Amino acid sequence: MSFDASGRVKPWTPWIDALDLEMKFYRRCPADHGYPRFVYMTFLDGSWTPIPHRTDSIPATQIGMGILSYLKYHELRGKQDSAYLSTACSMGDYLVKESLTPKSGRYPAFTRSTGNCEKFPQPADAGAQADRPFEIEPDKGGIAGYALVLLFHAVGEGKYLEQGLQNARVLAGNQQDGDAFRSPWPFRADYRSGEGRGPVSGNMTYVLRLYDALLAQGYEEFAVPRRSLWTWIKRYQIPSAAADGALFAQFFEDHEWREDSAALIDFVRKNFTHTEYGVTVCHEQDEDKQAWGGILSTYGAVLALHAKATGSAIMAGEARQALDLQLYTIDELGRPRDLIKSSELGGWQEDAHTDVIHNYADALGAFPDWGR
Repeated sequence: MSFDASGRVKPWTPWIDALDLEMKFYRRCPADHGYPRFVYMTFLDGSWTPIPHRTDSIPATQIGMGILSYLKYHELRGKQDSAYLSTACSMGDYLVKESLTPKSGRYPAFTRSTGNCEKFPQPADAGAQADRPFEIEPDKGGIAGYALVLLFHAVGEGKYLEQGLQNARVLAGNQQDGDAFRSPWPFRADYRSGEGRGPVSGNMTYVLRLYDALLAQGYEEFAVPRRSLWTWIKRYQIPSAAADGALFAQFFEDHEWREDSAALIDFVRKNFTHTEYGVTVCHEQDEDKQAWGGILSTYGAVLALHAKATGSAIMAGEARQALDLQLYTIDELGRPRDLIKSSELGGWQEDAHTDVIHNYADALGAFPDWGR
């Protein structure tokens, strides 16, 4: 790792060069069942070999974030290479064809949060990690739905909009008025009965974005659910950041509300940061204090966006340090790791790749010179 004369981490190569290496490396990923392995498998080593005994997968988050990454990188590189769109479509096809609940119950044809990478499509009792066999996580359906609507805008294929609409309509149909003790959806729900498990789901940003994206398309049916969700966020969730933070349980993605963003960033700094290599890094939960690639790059990107909006040179410096450090997870062949401290290539594909690239694209949108 390289440091400048003041002891600050220096990127080992320009950002754009490292990101291009990684994107070219992923083009060589073998395809099975019609999809590149990193689309449907969550655990791969640095040579695309599945990690034994880890057949569990996280379709909605891994692939939803992957679509955002490939769409944003396609735009970042001047929309000159259609291969990025082709990969994004492969991800969208998997979400539409392979990862849905059955067309019945309280959450019908809804994108799954977890599953088994060896099943095409996912069986009725799919569910892995901490999800029970018939459970979904509503907020993850927001991530997938939003990504699919953006994919529709990019390529014009109606099936992506249709699934985004389905997720949004299911979410709206199950939405409740949140309060100081519960969010509008539970963290987990049995898709058959709707029975919830965990009263708070803190990651409401992508459901809000999904509603906004569909409202922009003229789907006024989401005006009332959107207003109700935003009211809960403003009235209960954001004030919670200045108290015990109880309404941010399970919250792990970025946010972009300028008026309240300083309070949210302060909350994250207080509860979810530590120092590595002299750099302030972000971990994603109380139980796991590792600076995984998805959360570290998200932290850097959020700080960059806030720094751009407010003109804060101090915050811009902190953002760049976090992202300069994250760049060391990519080697000279473009092979990433999911954790800066890990000696093993690959790992969680979300933290190694799909939930990382879009954050660099956001930071570079705010500060283009950082890529050079």
